Amino acid sequence: MSSSAAAAGLGLVSAATWGGSDFVGGIGARRAPAMLVVASGHIFSLLVLLALCQGMRLALPGSHYLLYAALGGFEGSLGLAVFYRALAMGAMGLTAALTGLLTALVPVLFSLVHDGLPTPLTAAGLALGLIAIWFITCTPANKAAATPPMALLLGALAGIGFGSQLVLFKFASVGGVLWTMTFARAAGALAMILLLLVMPPKAPWRGFWFTGILAGSLDTVGSLFYLRATQVGRLDVAAVVCSLYPAGTILLAAFVLRERPTRRQVAGMVLALSAVMLLSI
Repeated sequence: MSSSAAAAGLGLVSAATWGGSDFVGGIGARRAPAMLVVASGHIFSLLVLLALCQGMRLALPGSHYLLYAALGGFEGSLGLAVFYRALAMGAMGLTAALTGLLTALVPVLFSLVHDGLPTPLTAAGLALGLIAIWFITCTPANKAAATPPMALLLGALAGIGFGSQLVLFKFASVGGVLWTMTFARAAGALAMILLLLVMPPKAPWRGFWFTGILAGSLDTVGSLFYLRATQVGRLDVAAVVCSLYPAGTILLAAFVLRERPTRRQVAGMVLALSAVMLLSI
């Protein structure tokens, strides 16, 4: 199996798991404050990762790898808070699409500089993947509810933050997958706790543990697969395929909640399958 095929395959598993995490987290956020759902998932997965690293007696990697992991985890959690704020400011469709596109575009641009130009087939797959991300995440906004410029700005900042996290995780993964995620989760949990102290939710603090733990566990597994994908293949391939995760959320919503995807989203999923096929060659 080629490195591109391995990275695309692992990225696809990561995307499916991340999509499941967002679906579960979305269900939980309907019943409890979203920040509490995320924070509980971070804390639980951190404890599990610490137990695994200690139980397997894994040697600590170099401090610079741990720094990359911690920076990625911390700024990724802050980016999530910014993203939630952007979504709460108005029509979500364009904001979410912009965030999703920049999440993939930042590592793609970085990889072009760091790893050089991809093959023509890989370049075509990356282009199709970026278009698929836009189609999948951009839903028609209510004409009466225009997207405020500040929401777009915050959405762009969140996308740059998420994309930067993917780049930082790429460098951190050289030191080992499990320790990378452990330090990322520790920094992420710290960021979420600080946010909760500064901006405590007004809703009652209850009913978030189960969905938070399940969503956090799925998110952690997806991140582990992403880290492994960056180890075996190009960063841009892993990042674009992993960034197709909204398709998993949409499919779960269709099967479980009977929420039908739009024609645009279906077209995006078809493009996503074509992109993965090209990236696997």
